[in-house]
Amino acid sequence: MITPLLIRNSAWAVVWDAAGRHVFGRDLDILLRDGRIERISPHDPSSAPEPGAEVVDGRGLLVLPGLVNIHTHPTTEPGYRGVREDHGVPEQGMSGLFERSQAFRLDEAGREAAMRLAYAELMSSGVTSVVDLSAPFPRWLTVMAESGLRSWAGPGYAAARWGMSAPQTVTWMWNREDASRQFEAAKQVMREAEAHPSGRLSGIVFPAQIDTVEEEMLREGVAYAAETGRPFTTHIAQAIVEVQEMIRRHGVTPIQWAANIGLLTPRTILGHAIFVDEHPSVRWHTSRDVGLMAEHGASVAHCPSPFARYGEHLRTFGSYRARGIRIGFGTDVAPHNLIEEMRTALILARNAARDLAAATTEGVFHAATIGGAEALGRDDLGRLQAGAAADVVLVDLHHPLMAPPRDPLRSLIYHAADRAVRRVLVAGETVWADGCPTRLDVTEAAGILAESQARMLRDACGRDYRGRDGDEIAPLSLPMLT
Repeated sequence: MITPLLIRNSAWAVVWDAAGRHVFGRDLDILLRDGRIERISPHDPSSAPEPGAEVVDGRGLLVLPGLVNIHTHPTTEPGYRGVREDHGVPEQGMSGLFERSQAFRLDEAGREAAMRLAYAELMSSGVTSVVDLSAPFPRWLTVMAESGLRSWAGPGYAAARWGMSAPQTVTWMWNREDASRQFEAAKQVMREAEAHPSGRLSGIVFPAQIDTVEEEMLREGVAYAAETGRPFTTHIAQAIVEVQEMIRRHGVTPIQWAANIGLLTPRTILGHAIFVDEHPSVRWHTSRDVGLMAEHGASVAHCPSPFARYGEHLRTFGSYRARGIRIGFGTDVAPHNLIEEMRTALILARNAARDLAAATTEGVFHAATIGGAEALGRDDLGRLQAGAAADVVLVDLHHPLMAPPRDPLRSLIYHAADRAVRRVLVAGETVWADGCPTRLDVTEAAGILAESQARMLRDACGRDYRGRDGDEIAPLSLPMLT
């Protein structure tokens, strides 16, 4: 049983009002009980504290709903620290995706350590719900449950893997029988997640990429999601190489092909969806992709950082929203810091459009909360409202980067980010406090990951098409002293 918690006299809170929008509230009492927000009311100094409840003095706090992260790869991306940031292949539109995927693979010990570090980082930036898109391994669900987060397990499956024989050449190596095996294994993992006694684990159907899964299996996947009431996601329009290949195969863009075969539905989350037909790096002769996504009610998981690192971005956040697309946020790469992704999205959208109004603080916060919750079909997440899940973030208004707190949401997104997050609660239980996860053991994770990364870089020569090790593929940022 989780002890009820009363946040008493919060200085600021972002609450969900009767008009269906986030608004600021001042001097509020917020009671969490039995995993839900029981009430939000104006503070009454004469009222007695709730019997048996933990009382938190809210006078120095900003209270937020937990953030919802709908696209992450926690079991791999921390292993790319110091490797991925400047890596790219000019012949592939500067993306290094295909080269890395062929050459670099963490071992199982490294993947678990990476996951522990990533989940701790997610909590530190106020994330309470996360979609984990990974190749499953034996302890994957165990670590997920240990964290205390609400987690959607997305066990990936595919019929092809990428290969390269030259910088300008990507090949797709198919194994259809193995894809069927992976799909059946993924179904079992999702069932195991949803049977977990914590009640915080769910499943999401995840054919890995639009270009690595064949039509029949994609149709089966979206039908299975509908049949079981699960969300559905895949990577799509994430690379110029992918767009060119899908046009070669089908004569239309990936988004148009997905619409043609029934993949675009209100339960569908499109991973990235950046390189649409009207994007300047694509310049296809149609302008239908954005309208199709909106028409079919699909959501887009927007992850600005990986693309911004090599000079690309979604055109634009504000335009997608204005044209009716639901957008949520993800952290596709390390750092897994959703607050920083909000700030990056704001800056990129305004630069792309050369317009201050192309993105707003309200807009990115809505995407990081309500947008993600709607994509997952959960109207009890991403909002502070009586009856909603007690997923709550407490932000320290006394942190120097939050001062002066004229508009604390702007201060958080533009200035303080995770540094001001004091406490994170899921279903009323504290999972992060005073700079540390309360349930997740990360004691040895950093050392294990460092050793695993070293092996990954060393062994890359056996996988890379040029026989290079990791130091050749992604050299250090500075030369070594000789």
